[in-house]
Parts: sequence; C-alpha cells; structure tokens
Amino acid sequence: MKIDMHCHTKEGSTDGSIPIRDYIARLSELGFGGMVVTDHDSYDGYRAYQRDVMGKEFPNFRVFKGIEYDTINAGHILVIMPENIKLRILEMRGMGIDRLIQIVHKYGGILGPAHPCGEKYLSYANSLKGRRVSTMLKFDFIEAFNSCETAQSNKEAACLARVYHKPGTGGSDSHKIDCVGRAWTEVPDSIKRESDLIEYIRSGGELSYGGVPYRHTTKDKLGPLNRVLVNGYYFYNKVWGLIRFRKRVRELKKKDLTLPTKEALQKKDQLRSA
Repeated sequence: MKIDMHCHTKEGSTDGSIPIRDYIARLSELGFGGMVVTDHDSYDGYRAYQRDVMGKEFPNFRVFKGIEYDTINAGHILVIMPENIKLRILEMRGMGIDRLIQIVHKYGGILGPAHPCGEKYLSYANSLKGRRVSTMLKFDFIEAFNSCETAQSNKEAACLARVYHKPGTGGSDSHKIDCVGRAWTEVPDSIKRESDLIEYIRSGGELSYGGVPYRHTTKDKLGPLNRVLVNGYYFYNKVWGLIRFRKRVRELKKKDLTLPTKEALQKKDQLRSA
C-alpha cells in the first residue's frame, strides 16, 4: 500500500490550499491507499476529516493523524502519535528538539526530521542544533525524499538515513493540488491505524519510498528572493514560539505531562544496574 507521509491541508495549514476531501480524492485516483495528515502545528486538517469525510466517503482509504512540528532550534519535525493519545502541546510551536523527543517517546509516538537537508532554519541539518549525533540516533525515521526539495537535498537526506540506519520515508509535502501524489512510502496493507504504523516503523519493518520532483513551489518561483522569506521565517518562528511560551509551560505543568529530570533518569539507570 502506498501512502503519502507528508501532507498539508487547507483546514490545518495556513499555507495549504487543498481541502482534506480533495486531497483524499486525488490520492485515491492515483492508486494510493492512505495518507498521513501533517499540518503545521495543528490537527485541524485531521479534525476536518473526522467531521466531514470519515464514515461518509472513501471507506477503504486510510487517513493517519500526524503533525509537522516547528521546533525552536531544529527545524520541522514530523510526528505520529498513537490514535488514543491527544496532546495539546503538540499544537503549540516552539519547543526545543530534546523536549519534543522526550514527550513524543514518553507517550508512544515516533518522529523524524522533515526535509532534513533543506532550507536553513526549516530543516534539521541546517538548523541551530544541526546534525547532533546524539539527536539523530533518537529519531525513529528520516524523510529521505520530499517532492518539494532539490535533488541534492534529497540525496543528502537519503544518505543520512543510510548512515544512521534509520527507515527512510517519502512525502510530497503538498500544499497545492498538482503536487499531490508525487511521493510515497510503501507499507503493508495490514496497517490500518496510527499504532500499527508506529509499531511497524519502530520494530524495523521494511519501508520503501520514492517520488518525482515538484518544481512549482514558492521557493522555485521566488528564486534568490526566497532567502528573504527563509530569514523572515526565522523571526516568525521565534516570535510565535515566545507567544506560545506561557501556554506550553502551563501544559507541561500538568501532571500527565511532567517529565523526569536528568538527575531522576540517572538515578533510575543506577537502580537498574545495581
């Protein structure tokens, strides 16, 4: 079964133009069996699917809930959580990568860098934390092909996946209808929900991916001026990260989101080895 693991909808992403229903219809026409909705810091696209489409149309098409989280220091990260887990903090952009990894793994999810070798600030390898080995080892997968990236960017991403022995995935990163279906990840037909996909990837199940480039993105149209947009994103992300700071702190203080301190983890390891 082919699925697209990087999808943006009109309902969930401010820069998305494809209604979730149209997205599903187009992928179905192209022979896809599913998609992972990965809107920017929002589950609104998936909520629209549950509200307007689920149980009404496309009964054999599988829609998985995901998110593309904007970290403050490591670019964009794709996150997939189990279907029974709902964490509001994943819709509050601006956490650092270490905190994000802790939370996602604590609640049984998986994560990996989107377009890891792409634009500055937006991509892991070209961000403030760039290519830390300790962090790379904690990722569960790496987006090795992204339709909206350059051939060189995808080549480097695939190389990262090989070097760190991580499953590679393919995603179109579609924001426009003519980009839909230009990338895919092949998974078993038996995968029907998020927890199935998480377990398959985590257990080392075989993934294959592929795709064709899309050359009508905003950055392609802007050319050299795209650097202005990228630098603008840096400040945009910083400002909104700060705006969300208090909300994130309140959310983290909730009992079920309290994470162990570094000292507590060390003590726990010592007790285990004793």
